[in-house]
Amino acid sequence: MGHTSTSISLATGLQKARDVKGTKENIIAVIGDGSLSGGEAFEGLDEASELGTGIIIVVNDNEMSIAENHGGIYKNLRALRESNGMCEHNWFKAWGFDYKYLEQGNDIAKLIEVFRSVKDTDRPTVVHIHTEKGHGYAPAVKNKEAWHWGLPFNLDDGSRPVRNADGTMPEVKPCETYQDLFSDWMLHEMKQDKTLIAVTAGTPTAAGFTADKRKEAGSQHIDMGIAEEQAVAMISGMAKGGLHPVWSVYSTFLQRTYDQIAQDLCINSNPAVINVVGGGVNSMNDITHICLFDIPMLCSIPGLVYLAPTTCEEYFAMMRWAILQDRKPIAIRMPSNGVVHTTETVDEEYGYEAKYKVMHKGSEVAIIAAGSFYQKGESVMRLLADKGIDATLVNPRYLNEVDAETLEALKADHQLVVTLEDGSKDGGFGERIASYYGTSDMKVLVGGVKKGLYDRYDVEQLLSDNRLLDEQIVEDVARILN
Repeated sequence: MGHTSTSISLATGLQKARDVKGTKENIIAVIGDGSLSGGEAFEGLDEASELGTGIIIVVNDNEMSIAENHGGIYKNLRALRESNGMCEHNWFKAWGFDYKYLEQGNDIAKLIEVFRSVKDTDRPTVVHIHTEKGHGYAPAVKNKEAWHWGLPFNLDDGSRPVRNADGTMPEVKPCETYQDLFSDWMLHEMKQDKTLIAVTAGTPTAAGFTADKRKEAGSQHIDMGIAEEQAVAMISGMAKGGLHPVWSVYSTFLQRTYDQIAQDLCINSNPAVINVVGGGVNSMNDITHICLFDIPMLCSIPGLVYLAPTTCEEYFAMMRWAILQDRKPIAIRMPSNGVVHTTETVDEEYGYEAKYKVMHKGSEVAIIAAGSFYQKGESVMRLLADKGIDATLVNPRYLNEVDAETLEALKADHQLVVTLEDGSKDGGFGERIASYYGTSDMKVLVGGVKKGLYDRYDVEQLLSDNRLLDEQIVEDVARILN
């Protein structure tokens, strides 16, 4: 199992295993044209050709990634489609593959015919099939990008949400989203600053850049396909060259580009901005899209400041500062618990060393609640107040380092620090604070999700299993104090 751009590389492992064992099974990889923009797909093709034995790679070419495709390879795919696979310059043949093209890729009988023709081949072979994204369902064909994935819908017309039993539509209250707010804000700022560039890697709507907004941004938006490594190296170079790039990326996809963040970005200390989308339990929840590991991962890289805003106003203040500063790469974790506003004044300037903000001063118990879990911290503070405990509440703002001054000050009149983070606690923010207190008398209760490969989890159940429900946290605090 893998996610995007991985199938060929996985298949080459099976190819090698078969060859060593001397067996005769067919090894087949299926990959979409959108996934060919990812570097691992190139590496897989390279190795499959080098092995030189039988492997069948089915390229499902529907002329789309999630949105439109981006990259030089798509010029050749288009030429192959337009020539029925006969154009002189064939990218796959140049790599050493046998090649077959099928225009009628949604015709089952034709598919069976071409697959039979390559079955048991002893050569690396590409079967290039031209398909239609959304084929067979008119709403999906009409709006391919929106139907790349979807929540439950009404089959007759594709509308959402699912109708009530009596046929009426449920009331859906409009709500703000960070994606809409961010893209609108960026488009406004772009008009003032022509060096401000919105960068995406195959998921433009992660940043709210729908087709119409991409058109409005013009050359100030760039999407490089499913190529996160390229994105990081490119924003590093752009920042060095005097531009202000902001790369928006889902938390889960940062895993593909750890090395580039460390090497290409942080060693060079170029002031690019990474807008981390969807980090936390309320985001995508299937096993190939888990969004729980960005805090341990990014906070292990020296030279990167990782900020965790708690409100909409704080988010945009941090974003503006990060874009305008010129010393270090900055990552900002877009809140994933909905858009929360504040009437309180938020800081407009941030620094490169962690400085926590004490939002309420109490005693005995201190709650340090980061980012999307800050509102959970507020709720826990209120519940503790009902039990006669006036807890201190801290907005840490910085995930990558501890604020030693604030942590030391808590020792004077606190005996327990509770950390709350919306992600994996193993190697995360709270464990860093627990490590800081070490052998001191301060007790630390680290709140986060236990490291695991979760698949299609129920959010409330996951929180309960990790004792992250508000009432559970209060119970644990009372138990420790007693």
